[in-house]
Order: sequence, then C-alpha cells, then structure tokens
Amino acid sequence: MSFKQFQFIAQINTNISTCGYEHPTPIQEKAIPEVMSGKDILGLAQTGTGKTAAFALPIIQRLAEGPRGYVQALIVAPTRELAEQINTSFKELAVGTGLRSLAVYGGVGKKPQFDAFNRGVEILVACPGRLLDHLNNHDLKLNKVETLVLDEADQMFDMGFFPDIRRILKHLPKKRQTLLFSATMPADIRKLADETLTNPQEIRIKLEQPLDLITQVLYPVSKRQKAGLLLHLLENEPTEGSTLIFTRTKYGAKNLAKKLEKAGFSASAMQGNMSQNQRQVALAGFRDGTFKVLVATDIAARGIDVSRVAQVVNFDLPSTAEAYTHRIGRTGRAERSGRAISFMCYDDQVMVKAIERLQGKAIKRITVDGFAMEEAGEQQEPKQSVRPHNPNRRPKKKAAPRRSGKQQKNPAATAQKSPNPKRASNIFGLGKKEK
Repeated sequence: MSFKQFQFIAQINTNISTCGYEHPTPIQEKAIPEVMSGKDILGLAQTGTGKTAAFALPIIQRLAEGPRGYVQALIVAPTRELAEQINTSFKELAVGTGLRSLAVYGGVGKKPQFDAFNRGVEILVACPGRLLDHLNNHDLKLNKVETLVLDEADQMFDMGFFPDIRRILKHLPKKRQTLLFSATMPADIRKLADETLTNPQEIRIKLEQPLDLITQVLYPVSKRQKAGLLLHLLENEPTEGSTLIFTRTKYGAKNLAKKLEKAGFSASAMQGNMSQNQRQVALAGFRDGTFKVLVATDIAARGIDVSRVAQVVNFDLPSTAEAYTHRIGRTGRAERSGRAISFMCYDDQVMVKAIERLQGKAIKRITVDGFAMEEAGEQQEPKQSVRPHNPNRRPKKKAAPRRSGKQQKNPAATAQKSPNPKRASNIFGLGKKEK
C-alpha cells in the first residue's frame, strides 16, 4: 500500500517522501481516510505506530487551501516534549503549504507565544496548563477550531489534566471534529470519549500486545540490590544502541542517573523537576548519542521518540500492566529487534502476574549469581522495641510548649514575677558588678 491512494496534494506527497515515509502504518492506513471524511476518531495504539502522521496528514490536507490567520486545528498533549515532537512533525509535513504551527507549553516565556498568536497561527499544539493561561488572559480565541486532537489521553488523565481539558472544551465550538488517541482504555478515558466524541470510528491497533521483535526478561532481585544489578548488566551485557531506564519517581530518576555517571556511563535524567532547557539538552543528547543511557519517569518519557532504543529497563515496574506494554514499546521499532529488562522484587509479583495474564504467556526469568529476590520477611520494616511497663518508674515531666517570638512574655512582666531580684535585674542588663 502507498500514500498515493489517499490522494494528498502534490506538496504533501513531496513532504512525505522527504520525511522518509514509504508505506503507511496500520493506524495510518485505517485512520487517514476516516479523518479526511470528517468523522470523530477513537484511536487506540501503542507508542511507535505512527499516530502523529495519522492525524497530521489529513489535517494539513484540509487546511492547505483554506483561510489563514486563526487557529483551525488544536492538538492537546500532556508534556512539553511531546508537544514539540508533534509540532515538528506538522512543520515537516506542511513545508511549502504556508500553514503555520506553534507549540505552546509552560516553563518558557509567554510573550513569544503571544506574539505568534498575533502574527497568526493555523495549527496549535499545546499543553493544557499554559493553554488555559492564555485563554484566561484572552490572548487567543478558539471559537473557529475545526479539528480537536486529544493525544495520549490516558497520560493526561494520569497527570490530572481532565479538569483542564473540560475547561478548554468550553472555549471550542460544539460543532467540530474530535480525534482522541490513547495507548490504553481505562474507564475514565472511555467516559471522556463518550462526552467529547460523536458517533466515533474506533480504531484499535495491537493495543495490549507488545511488539513481536521485543525480547522480554525478568530479573528477580532485592530492592537494595537493584542499582548493583543494573550496573552489572550494563557492564557485562552491553548493547548496540541506547538504553532507556524507567523509575517510579523523579527523585529516583535523578539519583540513579548520578550513580550511572559516577560508574563511568554517559547517562542523563529526564524528570519533571528539570527546567525546560535541561530537559531539551537531555533529550537532544539521547537522540544524537551523547547520552547512551537515559533515566526517566513515565510522564517525562511520553515525549521521547527515539528510533534506536536498543533496550528498555524497568528499574521500577509500573502500576498497571497496560503501562508496561507502553513502556516496552519504546524499543523494537522500525523492524529492529529490542530488549525489555524488568527487575522483580517481592512486592512486584502481583504486577508481574497481571502483565503475564495480559500477554497470555509467561516472561522468562533469569537469576544472576549474587543477586536474589528478598523473601517476604525481609520486606517488613523492623518493629520498634517497646520498653516493658515499670509501675515504680516516675513519669517524665511534659516539656512546656515553646513560645514563638511573637508570643514571648514582656521582660518586665517576667522580672516582676521573678522571685530572684538579681535575675530580674540581669534581664535588663543591670546588676553588673562594678570594677
């Protein structure tokens, strides 16, 4: 199958070839005709399946010969990196059409974004928080938006953006086309789809199955030995390409990246507490090979689109089996083989069973000498020793509550109540012995 069957204008076909696209992916093949026909879409596909082009190409086709100067397509994304990535795709695929696109997110100044609104933008890619700031300040209007895209809807829900999404919807015309894309379909996403989509065409592309080219391995290990096992594997089982490591917390990502750097690895962290410039440096370094290892949280990793990720390491397993599928989908792209390594502690066994149940098969376990999963007893925190009750022991006096500076008694009042005249005089610096 070829992109020519979609009958794009000549300039778009040229841009498709320039970007190196040869054949449409399954989601592109199914979604593009439906989007071009004006239908609402509920698209379910894991990372790396070509979702962005699936909605970008038909949007560009529709807007290429239309009016200019105001926002006609709004794409809402959960993270700054993903917004930039989508905006870059639009710019590349819209070369020569005269369409202008802009990425809007927090962490940077508002004025350049405001100035771009005044110059005119047809395609706006935005994160919910900053977009609402502009809307509340009346910096732009969205009353002429024809197409709304909610990308990575499940992640926006996890990040607590749904109230913001509903506020944004109030600024949009009710008559519009809405496209909702998500890697997973929990009940809350289904509810949002019911609220925002009208008779949608549902497109599901291998939602719950990992790519066949990914080799999955589980390493039983204790929590305190995780970092040591990671260093052992990176040193003794090197891979050609980049390694993406997932941690559960921002602090965990930062701390682990520092340990890897001290061990001699070219590593960087990618987490929410970093400034926008720091995040861009880390992501750019991972893409161009400056950093061979990137340690990230799930939220920050949503903006990572690197085709040559050789292996994914679940240093901490995710909270859902679907999130596991989404994580390992970062490797095994472009028909290249990939590897997914997961560390399994005692507390992770329930989640591992859920992952295996979702996949319908067991994941291979590998035990490394010197590293082993702790037993149940080792997981329990040591109980604090309790001193036996002694009826003859005198109870401790309760300490009087300390007073803050504003609550301090007047020195004069203290002096009046003091039974010791010398002490009273010393409060005022008096009563000093004369030489």
